[in-house]
Amino acid sequence: MFQTRLCRQFTLRTTTSKPFNATLRLYTTRNPLFEKILIANRGEIACRVMRTAKDLGIKTVAVYSEPDANAQHVKMADEAFLIGPAASAQSYLSMDKILNVARLTGAQAIHPGYGFLSENAEFADRVKAEKLAFIGPSGDAMRSMGSKSESKYIMEDAGVPVVPGYHGENQDVGFLKEQAEKIGYPVLIKAVKGGGGKGMRIVRSPSEFEEMLESSKRESIKSFGDDKVLVEKYLERPRHVEVQVFADQHDNCVHLFERDCSVQRRHQKVIEEAPGPGLTEEIRQQLGAKAVAAARAVGYENAGTVEFIMDNVDKKFYFMEMNTRLQVEHPVTEMVTNTDLVHWQLEVAAGNRLPMLQDELQLRGHAFEARIYAENPSNHFLPDTGTLFSVRTPQTSPDLRVETGFIQGDQISVHYDPMIAKLVVRGEDRNDALRRFRRALEQYQIVGLETNIGFVKTVAEHPEFIKGEVETGFIQDYEKDLLKPPAPPSPETLATAANAIRLSEIAKIEANAKDPYSPWSSLHQTLRLNMKDTRTVSFVDPKNADKKYNVEITADPTSEAVDIKVLEGDNVIKTYTKVESRYDEQGELVSSIDSKQVKSNVVVAGDEVTVFDGYGRTEVQLSTPPYVIASAKGADSTGSVKTPMPCKISQVLVTPGQKIEKGTTLIVLEAMKMEHVIKAPMTGTIGEVLYSVGDLVEENKSLVTFADE
Repeated sequence: MFQTRLCRQFTLRTTTSKPFNATLRLYTTRNPLFEKILIANRGEIACRVMRTAKDLGIKTVAVYSEPDANAQHVKMADEAFLIGPAASAQSYLSMDKILNVARLTGAQAIHPGYGFLSENAEFADRVKAEKLAFIGPSGDAMRSMGSKSESKYIMEDAGVPVVPGYHGENQDVGFLKEQAEKIGYPVLIKAVKGGGGKGMRIVRSPSEFEEMLESSKRESIKSFGDDKVLVEKYLERPRHVEVQVFADQHDNCVHLFERDCSVQRRHQKVIEEAPGPGLTEEIRQQLGAKAVAAARAVGYENAGTVEFIMDNVDKKFYFMEMNTRLQVEHPVTEMVTNTDLVHWQLEVAAGNRLPMLQDELQLRGHAFEARIYAENPSNHFLPDTGTLFSVRTPQTSPDLRVETGFIQGDQISVHYDPMIAKLVVRGEDRNDALRRFRRALEQYQIVGLETNIGFVKTVAEHPEFIKGEVETGFIQDYEKDLLKPPAPPSPETLATAANAIRLSEIAKIEANAKDPYSPWSSLHQTLRLNMKDTRTVSFVDPKNADKKYNVEITADPTSEAVDIKVLEGDNVIKTYTKVESRYDEQGELVSSIDSKQVKSNVVVAGDEVTVFDGYGRTEVQLSTPPYVIASAKGADSTGSVKTPMPCKISQVLVTPGQKIEKGTTLIVLEAMKMEHVIKAPMTGTIGEVLYSVGDLVEENKSLVTFADE
């Protein structure tokens, strides 16, 4: 057994009756931590828990579905067990299978991560019934806080302010609509057992209410198995401010200050920061005190997050919900408090006291976290799937973390959440942290699928964000600034891309020449790679097919330098002379061009070329040779509606021959656990409906066609 020192402050009185403070050191027995734990999750959170477990000498057990057989959390664990097919209900949500693995391996505790079973009260109860430790709160606390309606009543009794609204049992459509009228539009419909923005709908007028209610209930039943909703006032200028709380079995409960998570898309967080910008110390103390009161009201234990919605006008805040688990954004709190919250979870689950009490916790600097998603911001943030063809991350340090469950070559699947990683950066103050954050985003380079990295960097560069003026409507308010059409590729970037392709071709020729089985090796004379000749590389701008560029590279036979001419169509837009290039130890192309030396990362994947340089990220496409174009036959119907992403058909609301108006809902898709409504782009008659409910459909496939009229 180990001994740990616990300090308490006591107020003592002397014979003069004057109080003074003294620190009395008490020593108590500390329970040993677990020998082996099972992580009932996947991806980055499974890897995150395993890292702390390994640091503490704790063995780890992973579970995985069929598509995750080669996932990083499987490779990282000491033991790993297949528990089912891709469908979460048959794998990561299967309590029986997970508990079976725990029994089989002799695991002493289960860490649920976030999502999946992390806030399932029945699972927490069953884990404890198996005489295992559940690394999280009790099932009773989950039930109290998992119901948004019940939690509101508990908070009111505990003196925690709540948003005006209806949180009762009556789910009649007419009754709920009456409550919305009483509250006053706009209102927010929320799934009672919801989270992550699922089942949440903003309703701005009575005419929208019933459609939005039905959509909310559909998504709620799919995500949480329950379609009960609550209706509450929607604040027009809200901020999302949340407080990390922690409690143990010894009546200790602390807060680890607040996080601001206001920058969101589709009601899901994109950037989190700690502490919240622009908050006074008085408000900070009030937030912490109310969060601790909320946790104590339900006898809470372990890690939790109390979420508040704050009116950015008067800075009044209201209880929104409590997440009874470790949050996705917990690392941003760790950065500013110098803590390891997974370690804290393990200590509390083992029956030990909190590692630190409230008076020992202090803020140190400022930190930002970005959720790196596989998604396309310019296409309504719809998820993307595919292979991480090339991945470069910034150099990690105590002040820079990359929390990920994926590496280069891994697949981002249609079956699960599209988050690739979390980038977490700390600085001495907000300005220092923000500068480091922007630089780290520049250095985070992914090729193979669409990501939100460039978008997050644009947010971090926006003047209002720099000033700390963040609200949940930030992205919508500044959409025109944040989602500008990409600028045409710079001549320097085109020259760099073409030169990288030329150098790659030379390297392949030289490698083949050394291969005795290559036809190059049978030549009787040396191939002169630097003779006076001109190589033309042709590109197309994938965002604007009318933009075509030719880059002519002429080798200088007397040196390693080349001359490069960049043309748009037949017009020369830039000429570079005596360009010298080499690759450095990090694999970056170092070019002396236009009287300066620049570094670039050029990635060629098939006919797609991606360049990361001083102009940011630029994508161009190698022109398709004319003979390939001539041989291509057929094309998709122009009078069709296509899938914006890989998805599953949830509802089909039209039939062939049906006349419809522009804006009519045609099909409801499901992807990444979210519903997406496909509406008619024009008035017309449905020709064919090409898929049925339950079908899995790839991206860019026609769903319905319109009859010729």
